[in-house]
Amino acid sequence: MRARRKQVKKVYRVLANLAATKYLDMLRLLLPVCFLWLSTPTNAQSLAQRIANGFRTFETHESLANGTASLTVINAKTGDVVFAKNEKIGMASASTLKTVTAATAYYTLGATHTFETILYYTGTIDASGTLTGDLVIQGSGDPSLGSDRFPQTAETELLAAWVNAVQDHGIRKIEGRIIADDRLYNGQTAPGGWTWRDMGNYYGAGVSALNWRENAVGINFTAGASPGAPTRLGSTTADLGYLQLVNETTTGDRGTGDRVYAFSAPYSSRIYLRGTYGIDIKKTIYLALPDGAYDAAYQLQNALQRNGIDVSGQPTTSHLLLLAGSSAPSGGTTIYTHRSPTLNELIYWFNQKSINLYGEALLLAIAQAQDQLGKTDTQTGAELLGEFWSTKLGLPAEELKIMDGSGLSPENRITTNALARILASVKGEPWFAGFFESLPTYNGMKMKSGTISGVLGYAGYQTSKDGTPLVFALLVNNYNGPATPMRQRMFRLLDVLK
Repeated sequence: MRARRKQVKKVYRVLANLAATKYLDMLRLLLPVCFLWLSTPTNAQSLAQRIANGFRTFETHESLANGTASLTVINAKTGDVVFAKNEKIGMASASTLKTVTAATAYYTLGATHTFETILYYTGTIDASGTLTGDLVIQGSGDPSLGSDRFPQTAETELLAAWVNAVQDHGIRKIEGRIIADDRLYNGQTAPGGWTWRDMGNYYGAGVSALNWRENAVGINFTAGASPGAPTRLGSTTADLGYLQLVNETTTGDRGTGDRVYAFSAPYSSRIYLRGTYGIDIKKTIYLALPDGAYDAAYQLQNALQRNGIDVSGQPTTSHLLLLAGSSAPSGGTTIYTHRSPTLNELIYWFNQKSINLYGEALLLAIAQAQDQLGKTDTQTGAELLGEFWSTKLGLPAEELKIMDGSGLSPENRITTNALARILASVKGEPWFAGFFESLPTYNGMKMKSGTISGVLGYAGYQTSKDGTPLVFALLVNNYNGPATPMRQRMFRLLDVLK
C-alpha cells in the first residue's frame, strides 16, 4: 500500500512538471504580446477618457448642485478638441478674460508699444523765472504712470524728474495752474457692469488718459480695543487733503482679517469706508482714487512747492475745466517726455498681479488704435475685443459677450471653447514667449486664474506626461461653499492633464 502511494505521488510530480513546462511555453509566447499591449500609447483617447472621468466626478460634487462647470481641452499641436463639456455655454469669466485682452493688445499694439506722457508749459518765462502760464501733464493712457512696479515709473522718481525739468528751464514761480490733461478718453470712467461694492476699492479703480499710481492710495487703520469698537484712521500713503474720508468701519474679531470696503465712484469727493478691520492685523488698505489725473496734478504742485516753486492757481484737470465751461490749453513748450515700459513688460504685471486698471487701459488703447477716436470708451473697446476674435477665428459673437478688459464685471460672458481656442491660436506668434511668461504658476501649471463672487476659473497651458501640448479653459459659476475647497477640486481635475 505504501509503495502504491509513492508511485501515485511520482506520477503527480511528472504531470505537474509537464503542466508547468507547457504553461511556461505559453507564457513565453504571450508575454511579448502583453508587453506590446501595455506599452502601446493610448494618447488622445485615453487622455480624453481620464479627463471625462475626472470631470464627471467634479461636476457631480454637491458644491455644483446649483452651479455650472465648463471645460475645454485642446491639443495645441493639432488643434483637435481632446475634451469638451458645456463648452458653448456663456460663463462669467472673472480675470481669465485678461488673457484675451492681453493677446488682443499684442496683436493690435505690438509687444514694443509704449505710452508717452508729456510735461509742457504754456505762456512765457520772464527774467526772474516767473512762468506766466500753465504747467500741463498730458497723458496718453499709460496705466503704469506713478506705479512702483517699475523703478522708472515710481511716483517719487517721476515727481523728482518733473521738478528737475521745471528748474532746469529756469522756472522759479508759476503764475498759473498745474493741469492734468486727461481729455484723450474724456476723463475718468468705470466700465459698465462694475458693481458699487467694487468701484471704491483699488481693484475697481476707474481709468482715464492720465492714470496715476494705478489710481489707488493706501490707508492705515488702528483697531479698537475690542470687537465691535470703532476703528481710527491713521496715515495715508499719499496726501489726500482734497478728499473727505468717512470712516464707518468697526473692529473685527481675531482672525477675521481685512473686510474693509470703500464706496465711491469716479469724481467722488467723499469716500465711505465700511466693514470690519480685524483686531489682530496690521495692514494697509488700498482704495481707488476717484480722479487719478487730479491726484497727479495735486502731487506735482505739492512737490514743486516743497522745492520752493510757488504755484498761484489750484490744480485741475482738462475734464474739470470742461465742466466749468473752459478748456485745457493745447500745445506749448515740452520740457520732459516720459515713456512707459513696453507692452510686453506691462502685460507681465497685468497677468501676474491681475491689475484690473491695466486691462481697461489696454482696452482703451486698442480702441484708439482701431481709429475709434471719439468713441474710445470702455464699451466700445469691449465690443472691439469680441469683434476682433470673431473675425480672426470665426468664433460666433454669442461666445464673446464682453463688458470690460479685466473680467471684473459679473456681466461678462465667454465660452471655454472661445477662451481655449484663443489661447491655442497665439502659440505661434513671435511674442508668445512674453505672453506665456506673464501667466502665473498655480498647482505647478502656467495659467491665469479668475475670481469674483460665485465665479472661479483657470485658463492656460500644460504638457501631458506623454508629451502632448495642451491648452485648457475651466470655468465654474454659481458654486456652493467656500472658494478654497472649490479651488482644490479644480486643481485635482486639472492634474489629469499632467
